[in-house]
Amino acid sequence: MARLSDSACLLAVAVLLSAEAAATAQPAAADCTNATFQAGRSYQRCSNLPVLGATLHWTYHAENGTADIAFRAPQTSSGWVAWGINTQNGTGMVGSSVFIASQLNGTAATSVITTVLESFRPSLRNGTLGFGVPAPPAAEYTAGAYTIYATVALPGNATTQNTVWQAGPVRGGAIAMHPTTGPNLKSTKRHDFLSG
Repeated sequence: MARLSDSACLLAVAVLLSAEAAATAQPAAADCTNATFQAGRSYQRCSNLPVLGATLHWTYHAENGTADIAFRAPQTSSGWVAWGINTQNGTGMVGSSVFIASQLNGTAATSVITTVLESFRPSLRNGTLGFGVPAPPAAEYTAGAYTIYATVALPGNATTQNTVWQAGPVRGGAIAMHPTTGPNLKSTKRHDFLSG
């Protein structure tokens, strides 16, 4: 059997280490079809959202124009994630009614606030959304991701909505501004809750 020279061995090791580093640097792509949820929750449809590794799971109820949703996004426990609908027919964050999940109090308890993003520097006061929420929302943090659970009355009883999602840090016990470059500026989608 031929023996590799020292430089060939070093080159082979370098290639293997580079490949391993590249594999670990890339986050695994979200796959909504294999997701499981707490308390036996299940959803009829799902979508791998185009940025932030997020997924949306839902069941649409035509009889009352509501959708049960589970929004999941990877994040550290010291960060936050949000999902919502722009009820002012815009495609961006301003005008959106959102659910924000975090662990603000520094404990393992995950909480959800509901707020309307009235500007680029919103107050983030917990309040009423621009659409009905028939049951209190909930959230959990497991396996490096937040999941928000909610039932929403789709605005105007329309199955196609301008949806938004986001992720950012918590600083000083408060929700801080998300990054304003790259994927964080692309986290909007016109979403059809009927066809997916």
